[in-house]
Amino acid sequence: MELKAKKAVPPQPGERPKILRRPLPQELEPAKPDVASSDSLLVPASVLGQLLYCERSMYLGWVQGEAEDNEHLIEGRHAHRQVDTRSGDLPKKKESREVASDAVDAPTEARALTLSSERLGIIARVDFVQGKADGTVVPIEYKRGKVPVDVPGGVYPSVRVQVGAQALLLREHGYTCEEGGVYYAGSKRHVALPIDDELTAETRAAVARARALAAAEQVPPPLVDSPKCTGCSLHDICMPDELVLLRRLEGVEPSALDADEESTTAEADNGESPAAAPLRHVQPARDDRVPVYVTEHSAKVRVSGERLAVVNDSGTVHARLANTSQVVIFGNAQVTTQALRALLVRGIPVTYFTTGGYYVGRAQGQESNNVELRLAQYRLSCDGARCLQLARVLVASKIRNGRVLLRRNGQDVKPEILQQLLQAKRQAEKAQSLPELLGIEGAAARAYFSAFGSMFKGEPGEFAFEGRNRRPPRDPVNALLSLAYALLTKEYAHTLSGVGLDPMLGFYHQPRFGRPALALDLMEELRPVVADSVVLHVLNNRVVEPDDFVQTATDCTLRPKARKQVIAAYERRLAQEIAHPLFGYRISYRRVLEVQARLLSRVLLGELQEYPTFSIR
Repeated sequence: MELKAKKAVPPQPGERPKILRRPLPQELEPAKPDVASSDSLLVPASVLGQLLYCERSMYLGWVQGEAEDNEHLIEGRHAHRQVDTRSGDLPKKKESREVASDAVDAPTEARALTLSSERLGIIARVDFVQGKADGTVVPIEYKRGKVPVDVPGGVYPSVRVQVGAQALLLREHGYTCEEGGVYYAGSKRHVALPIDDELTAETRAAVARARALAAAEQVPPPLVDSPKCTGCSLHDICMPDELVLLRRLEGVEPSALDADEESTTAEADNGESPAAAPLRHVQPARDDRVPVYVTEHSAKVRVSGERLAVVNDSGTVHARLANTSQVVIFGNAQVTTQALRALLVRGIPVTYFTTGGYYVGRAQGQESNNVELRLAQYRLSCDGARCLQLARVLVASKIRNGRVLLRRNGQDVKPEILQQLLQAKRQAEKAQSLPELLGIEGAAARAYFSAFGSMFKGEPGEFAFEGRNRRPPRDPVNALLSLAYALLTKEYAHTLSGVGLDPMLGFYHQPRFGRPALALDLMEELRPVVADSVVLHVLNNRVVEPDDFVQTATDCTLRPKARKQVIAAYERRLAQEIAHPLFGYRISYRRVLEVQARLLSRVLLGELQEYPTFSIR
């Protein structure tokens, strides 16, 4: 068989260069298993409960593997502490007792019992099984709350199917099960639940529905104004109110969304349209976990119990692991093997920078379980038109935010500079190819940085700035910009990985070894808002002085003490709360990064048509 080389074809407008995207041969492309027809797919009983509570929550948690704790889950684990340890056993089956008919079985108890059945397609961890003297068994589900007084029988439908699944499994294993129960820790009360034909049918229907949703490979739509959302641990991942608003703005009728029976989708009391109604802010306003920065060469990071110990020449500083979001190492500081393992087991990444502040990479533990999202990211990255669409939006938002920053803080900015940036934004929105967009962005950056010095409030010439330069930066302002951009890159890479996206595969920045391209993509619109604002703050408030820099003939670097001050200013900026320009509620810039990453994931999964930018006013 003769092999002939194919003639190279230049990329068309909007198409990515083929050398960067080598599609796998068809026989090597990973195929997703047909979960609907797979006999080995076992639906956990807890998933059935999630299904009746909210199909979207079930899909995010079970199919996509998303997980997040809230106070309800933590309290639930506390209520389960007495039944989380495997103990006891089930009574003897009926056929075993017939061998010795004169034997009388004593009541038995079994805790944390795992049962499964491929025929039923169910797996369950039964909290407590009570075996009676007559050989019958009673599965009991433990719940943290109180007995609901407004629910018939005192058991929610989502809990009913969980107990029903446990009863079916016990019957499948040869036991007689005519009754189940729910123990409410808040009321310290047991509620009996008969296992009748109606409950059996509900449980089988729930199993079939869960399999069908998993096979559909499409996230169910969010609930509309449902009170269920306020207690859901996946709310920050689901973002129901935000998605409903954005889809309404895209023209999707509310009737096409999954309206909950308890929803209130009427017009706002003030007569505003549903799209303009204020959003419920059930996201946490802040995150108690913060990064730990290690900047001294002689420092060593160790672990002691549930705390990190950073040992240096001046002493030891402790940080609780539970309150640590990431560890950032500058230069040649050391991390012991025990500390690194403790961090990775808890999902806390370790990010490495050079002494001068260049991003090197990071050590990451268990990646996100959301394989479906990463597959969607890989598919879209091979679609040149969609990549161009996302890139245009990001670059236009960056140019717009830079122009707003100049108008806010610039002194005597030439009108032609602002007009040039406005024209560049419009051109970016209509660019026909990535190379064209790159040229537009470059021209806009030159115009922006030509006026960047107008935002300085110090003495003229104290910090001379004649434009952007890097690798290495050759003046103090560029040294500050490079450090701020590196910190923002690190932050976005950490956020994207936590969301379930691959930070190395972007849509605008081309994939290259060691470069977090997607982090560079999304940080474009936040460069002026976060990084440039930090640089202006430390210069205008004299956080750093000219003597804080080491200037040579080829480069300029920050002294260690000044670098700590810049990092502290950067962290204060991320912690600052602002009113979200689109959703209205108050949110920190650190949370803005996660919200934007979550919104991108909804675009990749097809729930949104366009990426909603973060634009300051």
